[in-house]
Amino acid sequence: MTDPSTTHLPEFPMARAAGCPFSPPPELAALQAVKPLSRVRIWDDSTHWLITGHAEQRALLSDPKISADEKQPGFPHQSPGMAETLDQRPLTIFNSDAPEHSRFRRLMTFPFTLKRVEALRPNIQTITDDLIDQMLAGPNPADLVTALALPLPSLMISRLLGVPYEDHAFFQQHAGVAVDRHATPEQSAESSTAIHSYLAELITDRLDSPGDGWVADLAERVKAGEVTVPEAALMGVVLLIAGHETSANMIALGTLALLQNPDQLTVFGATDDPKVIANGVEEMLRYLSIAQHGLRRIALADIEIGGETIRAGDGVIVPLPAANFDPEVFAEPDRLDLHRQARRHHAFGFGIHQCVGQQLARLELQVVYGTLYRRIPTLEMATTIDRIDFKEDHFAYGVTELPVTW
Repeated sequence: MTDPSTTHLPEFPMARAAGCPFSPPPELAALQAVKPLSRVRIWDDSTHWLITGHAEQRALLSDPKISADEKQPGFPHQSPGMAETLDQRPLTIFNSDAPEHSRFRRLMTFPFTLKRVEALRPNIQTITDDLIDQMLAGPNPADLVTALALPLPSLMISRLLGVPYEDHAFFQQHAGVAVDRHATPEQSAESSTAIHSYLAELITDRLDSPGDGWVADLAERVKAGEVTVPEAALMGVVLLIAGHETSANMIALGTLALLQNPDQLTVFGATDDPKVIANGVEEMLRYLSIAQHGLRRIALADIEIGGETIRAGDGVIVPLPAANFDPEVFAEPDRLDLHRQARRHHAFGFGIHQCVGQQLARLELQVVYGTLYRRIPTLEMATTIDRIDFKEDHFAYGVTELPVTW
């Protein structure tokens, strides 16, 4: 039953304002304006701490007394489906603490070092140019999502992992279910099983037939006894899903945002200076903040922060877009400004759970944002923004399609 004393609390997640698809929900901003910590209700009427301040998010996400262990009593689960399938989900880099998290991160980080990723730049540039060529040679208008935004990161993560790209429709379908907040427990379980079985079979094949990519490296670590096939497959699932879904949303949503801000579109379209492009990408990451429904944590001990005491056992929600729009850190946060120094954003999280693939995401965005609008200076929407379908119910915010013309 609902506790009457909590019914006055705001419910999280909140709805974005009509006509403002890029800014965080106004109710979230209103809470932040009062104080950096507040209390909210979630789908099951349980109440938790909401951390909206930039400094407070950094302090909390760096605190060893905060846990990502979703099996702790009182953990603020994202949805009924996540709560009901809790026993079916093993430990991953997302829901573990040290020392397990440290082990996962060590195994998952080596393909994404800055040096390894930077070596991919010519390949990413070639793929981007080829996809743009195909779009220009095809029907006009075109859907930017299917023409460029989705195939580019799908191709790159497939090559990086050593997963056959001809299977991309299979993992894109199951990745879509994985990031849908309203997928049923049955749907979530079916997709998880399918993609995990696929990768386990691929890794097993590599035990006797070495190949290229991270899957082959994982097979070598399986043979060395560092990791089991099921554990290796699970890590592959995490990277395969996260490695293309987030970048795809950033490319399409970013293009929409830039088309709504033509003065900023010109910044990318009129330069080939890598420093200007890289700086602009950081502002795009801050402004769009596609991880929209908040990181979920639970306190293992009392934590004093922001003038409040988070008690041991209290659930905590960390909405990254709130920090990225904190006016104490980013002046006029609702304004897209590609000349802004925005490297302090939280688009990739903060602390030990920061996104392991962030360097690849940055590079993909630098190449796309630095190429698309320069090559197609007449790019414009082939519809109106009120007809765009936004992914309000997905963990990663974006658009389902983006009709463009030139």
